[in-house]
Amino acid sequence: MPCLRLALLHVAPTLGALEANRRLIETAVTTAARCGVQWIVTPELWLCGYQFVETIGTAWIVPPPDPWMTRFCQLVASLRVTVFLSHPERDAQTGKLYNTVFVIAADGTLLGRHRKINVVPIVEAWSSPGTEAAPIAVPPWQVGVLICADAYTPDIAQHLRAQGAQFLVSATAMLPAAGPARTAIPASGLRSLTLRRR
Repeated sequence: MPCLRLALLHVAPTLGALEANRRLIETAVTTAARCGVQWIVTPELWLCGYQFVETIGTAWIVPPPDPWMTRFCQLVASLRVTVFLSHPERDAQTGKLYNTVFVIAADGTLLGRHRKINVVPIVEAWSSPGTEAAPIAVPPWQVGVLICADAYTPDIAQHLRAQGAQFLVSATAMLPAAGPARTAIPASGLRSLTLRRR
């Protein structure tokens, strides 16, 4: 298997400060790319902070790509890295909101997305649950993407493995008082890359 250098971004977003958080992630991605990594994984909901709804609501969430994401894809292409970008999305056809990870290729194109399936009650009431889990082709690998609670039970990871995923990437937002992470990823038999923000 080819060697892979990756960066798991450990950033501390400011709750609701979208522009400041965008600058933060652009700086972190640029810094990681200059260190020679090939893949970069952002934490879950880095853009707005995990419990953002009471602070800024959801009206700002638009169908992708929004103007910032378009510019970010251009940055990714200029840096020649692949980015697993957590970014809330509004479905253009249904208007439903999702907690999503987009996979952006080193040429800036969108390879795929995963919408969080195991939405956490109450705190993630703004998000509809995703309905599909399928590996995303990130040459030369097939990668399963999870978001935090998707890894609490083995069924999604096992489903991804059965569909040909070679390993998993999981973006996670851990609150300071959340305690140790619960995960059933090992039950899938796949290698995993998990980012936890404390």
